Amino acid sequence: MTRSWSRTSRVIAGTVTALAVLTACGGGDDTTNKADGPVTLTFWGWAKGSKDVVDAFNASHTDIQVTFEEIPSGTAGGYAKISNAVKAGNAPDLVSVEYSSLPEFVSSGALQDIGGEFTEADRAALLPQTVELTTLGGRTWAVPFDAAPQAFFYRKDLFAKYKVQVPTTWDAFKKAAEQVRKADAKARIATFFPDDPTTFEAMAWQAGAQWFKAENDTWKIDTTDAATTKVTAYWQGLLDAGLVHKNASFSPEWTGSLKNGTTIGYLGASWGAGVLKGTLPEQDGKWAVAPMPSWDGKPASGMLGGTSFAVTKDSDKKAAAVTFAEWMSTTEDGVRARIASGTSSAFPAATALRPVAKKAFDASYYGGQDIYALFEAAGASIRPDWAWGPTTGTTNTTIKDHFGKITQGGPGIADAVKAGHDATVAELTKRGLKVEG
Repeated sequence: MTRSWSRTSRVIAGTVTALAVLTACGGGDDTTNKADGPVTLTFWGWAKGSKDVVDAFNASHTDIQVTFEEIPSGTAGGYAKISNAVKAGNAPDLVSVEYSSLPEFVSSGALQDIGGEFTEADRAALLPQTVELTTLGGRTWAVPFDAAPQAFFYRKDLFAKYKVQVPTTWDAFKKAAEQVRKADAKARIATFFPDDPTTFEAMAWQAGAQWFKAENDTWKIDTTDAATTKVTAYWQGLLDAGLVHKNASFSPEWTGSLKNGTTIGYLGASWGAGVLKGTLPEQDGKWAVAPMPSWDGKPASGMLGGTSFAVTKDSDKKAAAVTFAEWMSTTEDGVRARIASGTSSAFPAATALRPVAKKAFDASYYGGQDIYALFEAAGASIRPDWAWGPTTGTTNTTIKDHFGKITQGGPGIADAVKAGHDATVAELTKRGLKVEG
């Protein structure tokens, strides 16, 4: 574990009293009495292929059965639904939680420590960055499912038509954006998503930013570091020059622009391969995947999303819930069931299962390109210095609200980031945590 991660763990351990409370929350499930029938779990999630995975698990297990409820994605209402259910005492046993939101659920006392069930040996088989993101206060709070390294998806037919080279640096990306607009006044190389701060944060992560640092018993917040300032200025420049669209992610406007060829690229993550394939089946064979442009042309990635599975605090079926979570994340059958559905291009945190994922995903949509080899290289380049703080909901909601106000000559990206910073400091202070920034 890196020094920055261990410091983060110490601060969370030292400042969040909920962790001590949770130690006493045993979750005494661990009584799968076959005479009384199978243990029945409830699981809430939204990731593509989740129902297929649950169906496959239920078909192959007799001692545990899972009831699945699809909920909105986390930031689209799923996290609020989970939080409300925890408060009301009727939460499901297992929930999907993205790495960015896990510290907030932990700090609010919503989850159980699963270190006794998900052991060090289990974690050793996973991408270290995902293990670090699920280890807080020296305890294990979730089973990592996937990593989500960044990737650039592009219409190879239109890039060829417009004679645009696939950019490997951000400088080249800007030049390519200018070429695309010059070739077709309505077309743009990519989109800025005003509703999705996580895409911007992944860009800052890739550039080397560290918004949250934990030292001794203090949270240090810095969104004005050189890396963030560089990314902010760069994207503001693209917006001011009209070189990218500005549409909400996965909105009818965004999807429509992909369908009619006025958006010819998508700055996403590994899971985006399944999204595009499912959204634009008529464009089979027209898309390709490239490494994310970087500032110096060398491989570098942040993480855009990424899912883990966590056991809620009141579940009395912890062992069974972890067994199911591990099956989803660390077995060939679990990974194959999700990806073979055709809608998921998940990049497993379990390194040994990447070949299984590659084989299960039909890459003919991308002309047979070995997209998993690209994801493998991108995953290895995920920068290890980024940590999430315990107030991601506040941070991202504030940035999202201010991203929506960005106008030519008016409020900009820097204003939104500053507002997110101020709201984060205020919320940490309100919770009685020591904060600098």
